[in-house]
This record gives sequence, structure tokens and C-alpha cells, in this order.
Amino acid sequence: MKIGVFTVLMSDQPFEKVLNYLSGLGVEAVELGCGGYPGNAHCNAKDLLANPAKIDALQATLAEHNLEVSALSMHGNPVHPNKDIAAEHVEDERNAMRLAEKMGVDTVITFSGCPGDHEGAKYPNWVTCAWPPDYPEILEWQWNEVLIPYWQESAAFARDHGVSKIGFEMHPGFAVYNPETLLRLRDAVGPEIGANFDPSHLFWQGIDATAAIREIGKAGAMHHFHAKDTRVDSANTRVNGVLDTKPYTDEINRSWIFRSLGYGNDLTVWKDMISELRMIGYDGVLSIEHEDSLMSPNEGLEKGVKLLQEVLMTEPAGVAYWA
Repeated sequence: MKIGVFTVLMSDQPFEKVLNYLSGLGVEAVELGCGGYPGNAHCNAKDLLANPAKIDALQATLAEHNLEVSALSMHGNPVHPNKDIAAEHVEDERNAMRLAEKMGVDTVITFSGCPGDHEGAKYPNWVTCAWPPDYPEILEWQWNEVLIPYWQESAAFARDHGVSKIGFEMHPGFAVYNPETLLRLRDAVGPEIGANFDPSHLFWQGIDATAAIREIGKAGAMHHFHAKDTRVDSANTRVNGVLDTKPYTDEINRSWIFRSLGYGNDLTVWKDMISELRMIGYDGVLSIEHEDSLMSPNEGLEKGVKLLQEVLMTEPAGVAYWA
């Protein structure tokens, strides 16, 4: 396994400066944002595709810093009921796949998206309960009329462009938010659909991330991994539960917040996840995504790198001589 970084946390800095910094920390891979909500400061796929020499220059710069690309990321909502937003995110997604083909990258990261509740809707509608009966009806429409047809088409596009892995971040607010919904869409669409496994979105739902890794691993659906932590505030959840719409910067009143690695869950939890990844055969990149509002990006990132350096297993397993 290797340590990677999702570079959007340093979007305000020149790309080569970012690579110098990351290489100096011992980082081995980068995940590049290609549009959608995180933007494309370091990897404007549309511009690169129009200027092939820039693709060569990008890859040469990465090679100079001994950094590989773990994935191209386009975190958006391609099934948004606002047609303008959907069209923009679809274009970004398809350009990310086209660029991945040119760069020899087999993984594109995104969200499943969330449709509205009918054809004329203006906003997404994330269903979280089974009653009143309106909600199951909404779910049936979203899945059968929007999600499955869209991702069948998108998976075919990915295949045509050499992208074998579409990694969904299981994110509340979108239709795919846990292993069950991920595997439901994978069963309907095909093996291109899998997880960009981000435990931070699972912890606050009450999911055992290690158990979730095993479930996804058994299905052969572990495509990529985001290293990000969450701290659940038990004082607040005892009163108000885990669903929380307060701003992320209202840390003291929220039920949970994103944290740097080790500040949400201790080393034992991270060691268990790393061990489970090895047991399911995942030997890819753990891409640090920093979204800790209590720390600067540099401090949070550097602490995360140190934690992963301590818990990662980088050598092949030895012979079980005792067995």
C-alpha cells in the first residue's frame, strides 16, 4: 500500500510547489481533482485534452517528483434535477474519463449523485426513511428511472475509454451512501461501479468501517481509498442524534466533525482497517483527504502522513512458518 494525497486541499498553490512539498513528506501518489464541487485547479481536463503537449508535461512533472496518479476525481452530481448543473457535471465526468485514458489511469472518483423526486424537480431529494409511503415511491423513481439508466450509460462510456473503476464515495446526501446502496447499484450496472472507500462518512452513520471493508471486499468492489477521519461528539449526539445540518465550522455544537487522521479514531481502528484491506487483497493507495476545520491544511496533512507511515504495511506478508 502507498500513501497518497487528494491535492485539492492545496488548490491555492502552484502545482509544482505542491508536488515538491508532498514528495518531501514521503507521499508516493496524488489524486487530482478534475472538476465538480472540488474544482480543477491542478488538472483542468478540458484544457489538457485540447492541448496534448500539456498532458505530456503534466506526466513529466509527476515523474520528476516520483509521484504516480492514483485516480482522477470529479466529485459532482450528474443526475442533479437542475439540468444546467447536471450537464456541467456530466461534461466534467466524461472529460475526466477521457483524460484518464490519455494518462493511463484506470480509476475515476465521483459521487452517485442524487436526483429530485420527479421529472420537474428543482433540487435533489435524499430519502432517509420508509414512511410515509411517498418516500419509497420517490426511491423507486430515482433508482429505476434515473440512477440505473444514467450509470449504465456512464459505465459503458468508461469501458470505451479504458476506465475500469468508477469509485463512488459513499456520501450521505447522495443515493449511494453505504455498502448496501453501493452494491445495489453495482449489481444493476456492472463491475465498473465500486467504492472510493472513505470511512469518515461511515463513522458518523454508526457503521463499523472495518466490517464495511470486508463486505465490499467480498464483492470485489474496493476501487480506491480515502484516508479521512471523523470525530463523533457523544455529548451532542446523546441529545440530537447524528443527523446534523449545522455549518461544519460550528464545531462545538455539531454532532460530528471531520478530523485529521487519529483525531477521530485511535490507531487501533486504523490498524484494523489496514489489516482488513490487506485481507481483501487491496494493495493500492490510501489518499489523504484533509477537511479538518480545527487544523491548518499543512498540520493536518503532515500528521496524517505520519499516522499512515506508522500503520501501513508496505512489505509483502511473510511465510507463515508456524503453520
